[in-house]
Amino acid sequence: MDENSEKEVFYTMKHVTKFVLGASTASLTGSLCAMTAFAEGTADTGNAGGLAGYSSLIFLVLMFVVLYFILIRPQKKKEKETKAMQSSLQVGDEIVTIGGIVGIVVQVGEDTVVVETTGNRNKIRLKSWAIQENVTVAENAKREQEAKIVAAKAKKEEKEAKKKKKDSKDSDGDQGMLKD
Repeated sequence: MDENSEKEVFYTMKHVTKFVLGASTASLTGSLCAMTAFAEGTADTGNAGGLAGYSSLIFLVLMFVVLYFILIRPQKKKEKETKAMQSSLQVGDEIVTIGGIVGIVVQVGEDTVVVETTGNRNKIRLKSWAIQENVTVAENAKREQEAKIVAAKAKKEEKEAKKKKKDSKDSDGDQGMLKD
């Protein structure tokens, strides 16, 4: 998959996620309004009104739990991965900044990074938080994944070849023998 199609998939998934989140928020809000209206309508019946109050409270808690798992948790996970990537930068890594500047790391400081950007050896000092992607690490991970896929395919083909060879031996040996 090339870079453009990966970006298209990312943006499509981003739009789908926003749509689903909006739809679920709207349905949850509608359900909450309906429960509140039901609770007001049954408030005269005594115990049922108190029960409806607890159910709306449970519903709110459940809504916040769902939003936590949909929004907050994935965002924190991504931030943690980004911080780890930014702290593990090494000299020679090719990086992309938030502003789209591509360069090679020349020097790594405590909270700054010096990046060489062009063939003229122009150098820019950047804050480490401005680094969006480490292209070198991403390419190495992609190569490793492709190597694993190729190895798995080769292993599968080898098993199939052995099975065919064994089947052909069995069929050749059985033709001339009589079994009891």
